Amino acid sequence: MRRRLVAGAICGALTVAAFTGCGIPQRTDVQVDGRRETATESGSVAGWRNEPPARPASGADAEAFVRNFLSAAAGEPDRAYYRVKQFVAPEHRGKLQEKQGSEVALTVVRPSDRPAFTGNSDGTTTVSIAVQQVGLLRSNGTLVPPVSTQERYEFRLRSASPDSPGDDAGGLFVLDPPNVLLLSDIALQDYYRSQSIYFWNSDRTRLVPDQRYLPLAVPDERRLNEVVKWLVGGPSDWLRPGVVGLPDRTELINNATGGNRRWEVNLDMSGDDKGRIDQFVTQLAWSLPELDGELELKIRNNALPAQDLAQRRASHKLYDLVDGPQRFCVYEGVIRPLDLGGEPSGPVPVRPENNRDVVSAGMTRTSEQILAALVVSASDGRQRLNVGTGVGPVASFTKGPEHRSIGRPVWLRATDPHQPQGLVVADGKLYRFDQNAKMSQVVLDLPPGEVTAVAASLDGQRIALIVGGSLYVAAVNVDGQVAVGPPRRVATSLTGLSAVDWAGEDRLVVAGTAGRPAIYEISVDGALQTPLKDDVGAKVTHLSAYPTNRTIKVPVGAFMYEANGVAYRSSPIGRIAREQVRDVPAPPTGAQSADVSAPFFLF
Repeated sequence: MRRRLVAGAICGALTVAAFTGCGIPQRTDVQVDGRRETATESGSVAGWRNEPPARPASGADAEAFVRNFLSAAAGEPDRAYYRVKQFVAPEHRGKLQEKQGSEVALTVVRPSDRPAFTGNSDGTTTVSIAVQQVGLLRSNGTLVPPVSTQERYEFRLRSASPDSPGDDAGGLFVLDPPNVLLLSDIALQDYYRSQSIYFWNSDRTRLVPDQRYLPLAVPDERRLNEVVKWLVGGPSDWLRPGVVGLPDRTELINNATGGNRRWEVNLDMSGDDKGRIDQFVTQLAWSLPELDGELELKIRNNALPAQDLAQRRASHKLYDLVDGPQRFCVYEGVIRPLDLGGEPSGPVPVRPENNRDVVSAGMTRTSEQILAALVVSASDGRQRLNVGTGVGPVASFTKGPEHRSIGRPVWLRATDPHQPQGLVVADGKLYRFDQNAKMSQVVLDLPPGEVTAVAASLDGQRIALIVGGSLYVAAVNVDGQVAVGPPRRVATSLTGLSAVDWAGEDRLVVAGTAGRPAIYEISVDGALQTPLKDDVGAKVTHLSAYPTNRTIKVPVGAFMYEANGVAYRSSPIGRIAREQVRDVPAPPTGAQSADVSAPFFLF
């Protein structure tokens, strides 16, 4: 089971010694735990509760009550205010200003410190919770950047009393509630299903994932309808520069329905573009990958031939991957294959005469050729980007301009294979480069800050960046010249970020500091984060991952990194030894072997 960031949960495991007569502690801290509790009541999905506990469930346990209060808003949006108001004292429910319809949004927060409870002379208790703002969960399942900058919330608790109008079932109530619907990041994990829906890129040649959250309270038979509504509503704001939605004025007629392996969707879609209609079937097939059977799509009540969803996925792969990843590294300035046992290990895809003085490399495979970008040592301690392509071992490279320092280059897989382009960080700035090693600076829509890392997703339409010490994601438009859309900041409790890569469609692997150097897995919206290695020992200066995907299955969590000049691998995490580097003779007796550096995947 995946571990969670312990600072992200409020657990009622603390045994409280000092209580007032009403059962609220005079002053104590809530212990923090990342464990999930299995459901014990009916109405659960896959072993987890599909709705958060009701107010009386915690009784007089203040810690459990606060945890449940930060979960109360979870579920279908139209009942969010009702559920939260059940936790609020009847005389204070009017202080929570209610919104309706699409205006309902949940303020997702990550508790960053242990909440404090302070007893008051009137018998109430003040609760103070320090938080990191993560985002705003909209009714369409998108988690958008946070609106609030508030770092602490305070409210009071009182015991239910038979003398208070409206009090029932005992337990506790909230006084002076925050005027937003709070949802903890752990509640988001416990009561929502995270899933990707897909939109076509700007030239409609490949699908790009868009992360959404569906309440577990939504019955399975309604999932089709919800996903179709999301697709009709269009992509998330930050993805729009790199993808296209359905034709303008597309609407869902009635509800999407189905069962017993037959599904029906009726759309009012403008125009009669059969290609767009067919592509919608592919979008829907991948947006609901567990859905099998036949889809009957109607356009303005006119039925089209039924489509087999499983067959559509089989014939329209998400990614143009042919083989699994191969691992390489740099050893004494030369790119070498890694042999880690049981994994494919191929020859170096660069001719020996060009495989010299290498600092780091970024390579990718297309159906036609190898794309290679090498950072090599140049004169006076400077570095240069050499770029080449070829059907076999790349034999011809073009030399780029020299810089003081160049990061690991990445190729954008969505670009024209005959005019490939990539991105690289040099001297604190982001550059695009082409197959002729021409570098052009990419101006980012961000406050001034040093760019220290860039990574490209498997679909080639999204990138992750570290700028000014913060983590960002952005959409990329590859029509002609590569253009980067407005970056979206990703919330994380890590500080001192130094490296990033894509771990999956909607997940990043990020290196930074959590008291000590650490590596975390973080969702592209920042809501979910899991420690992968909580004590690396030194700052990570190089990081490479193979993103899990639906085309080529490999073990989850395949990444490699370099820290303090030494290379490591994951699953399990351990140092990459010289003996795991192919084609390297053993050093003379008594001589110390060189360290492995800059490991990377070719795929």
